[in-house]
Amino acid sequence: MGPGPLARAAAMMNAAIYDAESAYQRTWHTLKYEPYLEAPKYSGAPLLEGPQEEERVIGHTARTILVRLFPGQQTLINTRFKERFGHEWTDFDILKPLVAEPVAERMWNARYTDGSGAGGSYSPENKPGAWRPTGNAGCTSDGDAVDPKWGLVTPFALTSATQFRPATPETYGTYEALVASPAYRAQVDEVRRLGSVNSTERTTDQTAAAWFWANDADGTYKPPGQILDMTRIIANQRNLDVYPTARLFALVSLAMADGAIAEWDVKYQTPIDLWRPVSAVQVGLNDPTWQPLGNTPCFPAWASGHATFAGAWEAVLTDVFETGQIPFTASTDDPKSPVKNRTFSSFKQAAEEDANSRLWLGVHYRWDAVDGLQLGRNVGTYVVQHELQPL
Repeated sequence: MGPGPLARAAAMMNAAIYDAESAYQRTWHTLKYEPYLEAPKYSGAPLLEGPQEEERVIGHTARTILVRLFPGQQTLINTRFKERFGHEWTDFDILKPLVAEPVAERMWNARYTDGSGAGGSYSPENKPGAWRPTGNAGCTSDGDAVDPKWGLVTPFALTSATQFRPATPETYGTYEALVASPAYRAQVDEVRRLGSVNSTERTTDQTAAAWFWANDADGTYKPPGQILDMTRIIANQRNLDVYPTARLFALVSLAMADGAIAEWDVKYQTPIDLWRPVSAVQVGLNDPTWQPLGNTPCFPAWASGHATFAGAWEAVLTDVFETGQIPFTASTDDPKSPVKNRTFSSFKQAAEEDANSRLWLGVHYRWDAVDGLQLGRNVGTYVVQHELQPL
């Protein structure tokens, strides 16, 4: 599953959890922020009596959303539910029909026709600069372009996928003009030197960072998973209660989901569907032996999805905590990473390293990182300023 569908799933689950948590808060007259979809209907009656009920309503909501999204994983999801709560999800619980199921159903209905299931094929242009399949282990097959229509999915919060669309690289509108430009040649040369599997210019720390942030392969938690794991780390570090934690996860997830939609609009719906560095060097520079440090994902280079997710995350957390200068230690799920943890002095430092890591991995150009990071920051700022606002 690509980054876009994963981010959508996280947004649906975490926004639904937040709305269920809002029902709990409204019962106790402690609701401080607006819900994502509509005001909870479960106020006044003492339906929810304490922390155990609060956790159960969250668990039932998450399970209900997840089994709809991933029916093939239903056994695993139900097992995890039992491990967490000590009973089967089928056991009678008044919280299911009163809170969890209606909230999950509203979310499902809101997203059922969002265009995420449209699929669609992609026909690469056969010209220098245009994306083409890279034919390596990063692709499920030599001909695949991952989620070419994801930029047409209805956003969760943005007015449209194009709301913050950046200008094409150096504002060039044709491949011919782009690949003939000095700026393009400089971009290719930089990634050729720093992103090669055998680079002598990439530092040891840059190599470590490249693998730390990679998480591209199946079996890892992918970029959205790493972002959510960092969110968990920060929430625990700041000792957030359940309600602000639910709001934080919902905001981050909504920003990532809309960031992915906006990013895939950039990748596939603009005049430049830029080829990856491996194509630019092997084909454009006629250097067929050059290989990037990491496997190349199966979609156009410009702009970077990792960078967009990181920028959105940075913007949301900086707004929520009213500062970005919060040190923390993040983790990775990538088996090739030489280190399990890296420590950062700020959200900005982490986001920028995440973006730049794609250059060091040899799968993106510098402008992919710069434009993706800014796109993500724009999306994250918009989401946090327009969704789940104080009452």
